[in-house]
Amino acid sequence: MFATGIENSIPKIKGGAVRVDQMESCGHYRHWKRDFDCVQELGLQFLRYGPPLHKTLIGPGRYDWEFADLTFADLRRRNIVPIVDLCHFGVPDWIGDFQNPDFPDQFATYARAFSMRFPWVQLYTPVNEMFICAQFSGKFGWWNEQGTTDRTFVTALKHLVKANVLAMKEILEVRPDAIFIQSESSEYFHAENPAAIKPAEVENSKRFLSLDLNYGHRVDSEMYEYLADNGLTRDEYHFFLGNSLRHHCILGNDYYWTNEHRISATGAQRASGEIFGYSEITRQYYHRYRLPVMHTETNIVEGPNGDEAVNWLWKEWANVLRVRNDGVPTVGFTWYSLTDQMDWDTALREDNGHVHPVGLYDLNREIRAVGRSYKQLIADWSAVLPTQSICLTVPVVRPSDYHEASSQRQRQAAVGLRETEKTAGVGEMS
Repeated sequence: MFATGIENSIPKIKGGAVRVDQMESCGHYRHWKRDFDCVQELGLQFLRYGPPLHKTLIGPGRYDWEFADLTFADLRRRNIVPIVDLCHFGVPDWIGDFQNPDFPDQFATYARAFSMRFPWVQLYTPVNEMFICAQFSGKFGWWNEQGTTDRTFVTALKHLVKANVLAMKEILEVRPDAIFIQSESSEYFHAENPAAIKPAEVENSKRFLSLDLNYGHRVDSEMYEYLADNGLTRDEYHFFLGNSLRHHCILGNDYYWTNEHRISATGAQRASGEIFGYSEITRQYYHRYRLPVMHTETNIVEGPNGDEAVNWLWKEWANVLRVRNDGVPTVGFTWYSLTDQMDWDTALREDNGHVHPVGLYDLNREIRAVGRSYKQLIADWSAVLPTQSICLTVPVVRPSDYHEASSQRQRQAAVGLRETEKTAGVGEMS
């Protein structure tokens, strides 16, 4: 699955006074039809996409579907398969922030409502980058609640992951053959001297917490103490162990130049640049969870030479082929995002109106060099990869095939599987 995405980040900054809305600042609300044209011009069939949560979920059980109805009808008409991104770094004003314990249930209700309105949608990323969102909102003090303690981090994390789990359960009730593609940052922390080995070990355990809880994977004893010391109760922990829906999931992982870090003896961190790279770090995540993998985000700035992004694309693609050839079941690749972004050079902490030139297209919807290279890569490899394994195929139902008899049989079979899961108590602990 070759994909791109249209970013729908909506964090609040400056003490909650300013809402960052990437769809607004990048012009998608005005140019959404042209954006979908661009997706098709590249030869892409998959698009990470979702309605802006703060404009759609307008109150408890209350929704404004106007924009979603327009855009998803057009995606369906074009037969583009959306990977629906329901929560991307922010919540509506009436929920507040990720410290609110009501968020998971409210979000799960919204996820069910969305899936009922758009039953032809099969692929979902309910909550995007749970670890990063909890870190930037609850630990670094950058977004939303702007917390700076381990307790605010753990509170945000447990609410984000619970929201994701509950949303998956609700979506499966409506679309039993739904597939969930996590999009989570793949991180690594390098000790810069012997005294930094222990802090690096702690961070290299902490990086797995969101996916450990999401997949019901038991954390190590040190991380269990860390979570318990910072507000995760025994019952909350066992909720995650008893509600694993990992067999409905693809391990989507993101990799950027900033995903590897140098850490000092004091725990201070700074970007190290690419040292291990995507292939080695992905192997670490795969060996922990043993799920099919999809590279769900990468990009780099088009620099002064004009070929920096093109070179990064080919490097990341070579890494994807490497892990695939090493036996890791790899099902997709994504350049994120379709267009340039705004203010990601400051991680959305500042509202500067600064263009971040990382898109396949610029904000005038003119294709960049990396867009032309990605288009060629897709053309070159799309017909080749399926011949390498006819078994490693995701059972995706295209929008145009939703009413076909084969698709109906697939959904009916999934209903039976889900009933068997419930009888066996899989993913059903309350």
